[in-house]
Amino acid sequence: MSAVPFWQRKRLEEMTQTEWESLCDGCGRCCLHRLEDEDTGEVYATRVSCKLLDTHSCRCTRYPVRRRYVPDCIQLKPADARSFTWLPRTCAYRTLAEGRALADWHPLVSGSAETVHSAGISVQGKVISEEHVDPEDVQDHIVTWVGE
Repeated sequence: MSAVPFWQRKRLEEMTQTEWESLCDGCGRCCLHRLEDEDTGEVYATRVSCKLLDTHSCRCTRYPVRRRYVPDCIQLKPADARSFTWLPRTCAYRTLAEGRALADWHPLVSGSAETVHSAGISVQGKVISEEHVDPEDVQDHIVTWVGE
């Protein structure tokens, strides 16, 4: 067994499904609604989360069957990694696709799922479910996240 962690010795496309899934840091940012300016194409992050996001753990409550409840939920795949520019700069999928190292707070590096929260990277305690926001009011919840 190599002493070099899999994310440092494998390309994204070479990872097993388990390795790929373990790259998720549990920040919850990919589960937030984004708005795109039709004129400029600029994308804005909001603090409005998908109805399936557990806002404390920052994990999907129905992950294996999420598309049954949210048909347009995006499934991240290694082959699409180069197009992940819409993901936060802190996201491990984007980080590795861009050739950068995982941050010290990433659970694979720190050994703890809590460091993403203690570092202020996750959306824990900072978001509101789409179930509590009128779709016409989502633009009132535009934010800039740590690391962006």
